[in-house]
Amino acid sequence: MKLNGSQILLETLLEQGTDTIFGYPGGAALNIYDELYKYSDRIRHVLTAHEQGASHAADGYARATGKVGVCLATSGPGATNLVTGIATAFMDSIPLIAITANVGTAFIGRDSFQEIYIAGVTMPITKHNFVVRNVEELADTIRKAYEIAMSDRPGPVLIDIPKDVTASVCEFEHKPAVQPRPKPQIQHDQIKTMAEMINESERPVILFGGGVLSSNASELLSQFIHRTDMPACHSLMGIGALDPADPLNLGLIGMHGWVSAGRAVDKADLVIALGTRFSDRVATKMGDFASSAKVVQVDIDPSEVNKNISVVHSVIGDVYDVLEALMPLVHRADHTAWKDQIETWKNRMDYKPKDNDAVLRPHQLMRKINELLGEDDIVATDVGQHQMWAAQFTGRRKPRTFLTSGGLGTMGYGYGAAIGAQVGMPDRQVVHITGDGSFHMNLQEMCTAVSNNLPVITVVVNNCVLGMVYQWQTSFYGKRYSNTDPHRKTDFVKLAEAFGAKGLRCDTLAGFEACMKEALATEGPVLIDARIDKEERVLPFIPGGETVRNVIID
Repeated sequence: MKLNGSQILLETLLEQGTDTIFGYPGGAALNIYDELYKYSDRIRHVLTAHEQGASHAADGYARATGKVGVCLATSGPGATNLVTGIATAFMDSIPLIAITANVGTAFIGRDSFQEIYIAGVTMPITKHNFVVRNVEELADTIRKAYEIAMSDRPGPVLIDIPKDVTASVCEFEHKPAVQPRPKPQIQHDQIKTMAEMINESERPVILFGGGVLSSNASELLSQFIHRTDMPACHSLMGIGALDPADPLNLGLIGMHGWVSAGRAVDKADLVIALGTRFSDRVATKMGDFASSAKVVQVDIDPSEVNKNISVVHSVIGDVYDVLEALMPLVHRADHTAWKDQIETWKNRMDYKPKDNDAVLRPHQLMRKINELLGEDDIVATDVGQHQMWAAQFTGRRKPRTFLTSGGLGTMGYGYGAAIGAQVGMPDRQVVHITGDGSFHMNLQEMCTAVSNNLPVITVVVNNCVLGMVYQWQTSFYGKRYSNTDPHRKTDFVKLAEAFGAKGLRCDTLAGFEACMKEALATEGPVLIDARIDKEERVLPFIPGGETVRNVIID
């Protein structure tokens, strides 16, 4: 059958199982949007307030559902507004298809109105990108983009489509949905060596990250650590892969991770890294990380091996496949003495924040959120102090229930991600945790939640300063608060009401609990302005370039 380029685009997206697009229209994209009007019963389009919101929403949709997220923008500024969201997905290995319309092929290279070479702009932050110059290539290009986004280490792919291509007509034939490329073949000798190292170890620790979630290996990881009696800690991206109540789960490691987890890695004789890349927020002093241990790295991306930390052994492959191959080769072990040592560190060294019900303390706020949410409900955060408190205390115990910008650290990520998660998982409650600084970045997306009647609960952890930088200035810059106390007068309750949402305010734990219960009983979006003291700090805290041996806990 003969179809125009816009129809081919939508038919191929449907062919790949796409049910939702997040986007914003514009001149170069008009042909696509005209067809979206006709396809509205088959593909849902969620209009965001800003293209960056669309890219974060597609990212949040992908993280929550495990499917490929799709965003759409027009040429020029519409395309460049996607860049931060594409980079966020790239750093955290999230499968994303970013579709940009462009000026017609006859106008490319002429500095035409709203023309930009978006493929060149995004080349360093995509797995691949395409510029489609004729309509006959469009369908197969889209199929190839999906294959690339899903395969090996997932990530974003950009497809740039000139306006005349969206109008041109050619023959189209449906094909089955593409599948990810076959995973790397596991080398048996690598697995055997790794199993021998595990069986011989007396003080082993697993360090796992987002690769466990990407490979759907959470349940297998739990089976593996209990078979080997091996304690495990995780990066920010690994939250939700292992139940925090599991006695073998040591919790978060790194700059704001638990001291006992950091000490365990520091004193281990073997560290098994599963789907984690040893970022500077985890390996805070890369030349002195796990210095007593043999480090074994398991990653699907060979470029990550020996990039940040030198390892004695590596296995290239999908985490699930590696754990599955290891299970028959590892012995049932008993590391009671090692676990007792770690328990001693927990009791003596871990930070234990003090409760105070008369005010609103961050750890109590986060624990209350955990108490009121179901285990399948989703938390999406922005970036800053609130992000670390959420990571430490919201207790997410299921995969894909904690969404955060880990690698890029994108302030303004959270609301878009929460919207995408709520659209993708409509039967779950989504709570967006943000700070007043991050919320100001993309607060306009509240109108998107209102227009689509999405019951996202936004908790603004409001200390009236740019908290994380303020904390650094307090500790290391002689309390010279350069541009971190903006003296803003924003009334978030009135702002929510102006957008058509419900706004609530609290400054005590009892008040916050009442606000959360009211929010959970409300149809549609709610904002809670939760007031905390600006001197609250994220602890523990390893200063930049130091190790857990120099951690600040008070």
